[in-house]
Amino acid sequence: MAAANSPATGEAYGVRRVCAAWGMPRSSFYAARKVSEASTPGRRRGPRPVVDDAGLLEAIRRDLDRSPFSGEGHRKVWARLRALDGLRVGRDRVLRLMRENALLSPHRGPQRPVNDHDGRITTDAPGVMWGTDAAVIPTVEDGNIALFVVVEHWNAEALGWHVAEKADRFAAAQALDLAVHNACGAVRADAARGLLLRHDHGSAFMSDHVQNQIAFLGMTPSFAFVREPETNGVAERFIRTLKEQVVWGRIFRNAEEVRVAVRAFVARYNEHWLLEKNAYRSPAQTRREWFAALAPIRAAA
Repeated sequence: MAAANSPATGEAYGVRRVCAAWGMPRSSFYAARKVSEASTPGRRRGPRPVVDDAGLLEAIRRDLDRSPFSGEGHRKVWARLRALDGLRVGRDRVLRLMRENALLSPHRGPQRPVNDHDGRITTDAPGVMWGTDAAVIPTVEDGNIALFVVVEHWNAEALGWHVAEKADRFAAAQALDLAVHNACGAVRADAARGLLLRHDHGSAFMSDHVQNQIAFLGMTPSFAFVREPETNGVAERFIRTLKEQVVWGRIFRNAEEVRVAVRAFVARYNEHWLLEKNAYRSPAQTRREWFAALAPIRAAA
């Protein structure tokens, strides 16, 4: 049906008037137009993308180059493209381009079977629950080195850590004391009163020394399920991220090299590691925004 203009107004006739003149129901007109549009080669529904695939791939590569981390997933890349570059593109599209161009993390294996509970306990505020766990890192001169960490469940922030040549109760307590000092200002009686500490049944954590220290600080232990380390998922996930970014593919000479690498990673992670649970903000940014929002409330109290 060719377009026609009214000789009186110079404007195109409306669909209703044209269909009435031809004796055609408007439903037939719209049905015919739908078939015509569907058969038009190269036509796609929706708005045109703000950037084509070549341009988006270039932006993805630039983002990966500027990131202080390696092997990141498509979600973090997608979030940074939106926040830093203003590219409003689909997350699935970023995933497709990264997969097609071998840009996805080599450390990420197949997904685990879905469980009723993934072990991660999230909280609505800081200072409700922490998780602590340990890992072993091999070195050339000092053998296997122990790393203990303490992680805030609310924003996945690394609050405390300790590297030691022995994975004993004293090393576990050192990481906990550093976390309390950083989060509560000092290591003293009842400094962390009311806070739950999630840990597994490892001998270091179950020792009298650590349990007495937990009680002294005013904390309550929260035991992960036996033989189910994923139930301490927040601390477990932090350790896996640290291994992906710092440990795997690297040979450490001694415990001091491990200590230097962990110290640098914790600072970088807390300031720059984007997390979906934090609305793609870093742990440190999430904490700063939380307390900034509370400041007027506290001032008015």
